[in-house]
Amino acid sequence: MFEKEVYVARRRALLQKMKDCKGVVLMLGNVDSPAQYRDNCYKWRQDSTWLYFFGIDEPRFAATIDLESGEEVIYADDFSLDDIIWMGPMPSVASLAAKCGVEKVAPYDALKDALKGRQVHFIPASRHYNASLLSSLLSLDPSEVVCRGKKACPKASEELVKAVIEMRLVKEPREIEQIEHACNIGYRMHTAARKGIRIGELEQRIVGQMEAVTLSEGWGVSFSTILTQHGEIFHCHSHDCLVESGKLMVVDAGAENNMHYASDFTRTYPTGGKFTARQRDIYTIVYECNELVYNMVRPGVSYRDAHLAVAAHMLGGLKDLGLVKGKVDDMVAEGVCGLFMPHGLGHNMGLDVHDMEDYGEDLVGYDPDQSRSSQLGLGSLRMARRLREGNVITDEPGIYFIPALIDQYRRQGTFADMVNYSALEKYYDFGGIRLEDDLLITADGVRRLGQKRLPIAPDDVEQAMKEDNLY
Repeated sequence: MFEKEVYVARRRALLQKMKDCKGVVLMLGNVDSPAQYRDNCYKWRQDSTWLYFFGIDEPRFAATIDLESGEEVIYADDFSLDDIIWMGPMPSVASLAAKCGVEKVAPYDALKDALKGRQVHFIPASRHYNASLLSSLLSLDPSEVVCRGKKACPKASEELVKAVIEMRLVKEPREIEQIEHACNIGYRMHTAARKGIRIGELEQRIVGQMEAVTLSEGWGVSFSTILTQHGEIFHCHSHDCLVESGKLMVVDAGAENNMHYASDFTRTYPTGGKFTARQRDIYTIVYECNELVYNMVRPGVSYRDAHLAVAAHMLGGLKDLGLVKGKVDDMVAEGVCGLFMPHGLGHNMGLDVHDMEDYGEDLVGYDPDQSRSSQLGLGSLRMARRLREGNVITDEPGIYFIPALIDQYRRQGTFADMVNYSALEKYYDFGGIRLEDDLLITADGVRRLGQKRLPIAPDDVEQAMKEDNLY
């Protein structure tokens, strides 16, 4: 936990932002989630909103904040003797509450009576248990208390959600320190991955070496590790292949530190230590796009504009290779880039690797005067807002050759006058390339987070692999 004054100040700021609202704010921590049976649970992870405002990293806690009187109450139960037998002596609820500056505590089951007759402001639930609890406490259908897709939750308090988003989008200096710490763990995690890439090695062993770093230095991974020689599959979590010569290995992975702040890096490596001419051509375009973003972003710049700038540069590079044709501006307007980069340029990052997206992606990632595109790629942009000092975002352009998508577009005649489909046939076995850094928007520009930057320029990647593995 941070010092208690941090949580007191955050809740005070929230009250100020909601000063015109009546009723109570309800916040729920997570509970243990059984994997097979009650006493065999998934790894414990606290709810991020709860961590932000209360910091108590224990299961089955809840709280109310009275918007009219300012009274704060934490609801939880002290451990029973049976709990102590299995888990040892544990701090009291009152002592934990005092650590975050809350004086009043009550049993967990007292929550229902405390809400009777009150207008209740709540954040969308991200776990099944909390969705069930909210629906029971508030007499709502469970589907009404969770987000569906990218849209806002039907019954969650828009005033509360928007107030919390405004607070969490701009990271405090202490949060930046924690994210940077997670990035430093991530650097060592990715270095272990790069050193593990040897012809004939099992991918699972490389993943094990990577994730050992995160468990020995922090909480673990910030999301399920992606390590694959099939980079055209964005979220490939199977690691049962042997490393083959001549392939591209995409490693998209992050660390979560013990304060639960995240990092998220991606690098793409030639499995034999050197890029082929064709691989280097595509890799160089992606690398230039990554650098373009870094040189472009600063306070006031829309990240949507950064995505479009990447699309233009990418299509220009692919045009030089004979894979697309026509005017670049026309191709950008038509959304041709989505054939090669069907995802958005980046996302917010903080206590979650995709920070606050459980609140509704459109509310988190878009300014009120922005709307989501229907184009493939641009329509998947998770962060489009005008950037502000203190935003932490990812910069992750990529180029992928997805045979099923290419074939479908070709059959349908999509972009027939702009895409050289016959030239794309020789790329069906290419895979994909993604390069990702974590960026902090500063008062006058941007900086990359982490004490060191993982090798990324093509020559530097080859040199690092030579030094690692004597290729």
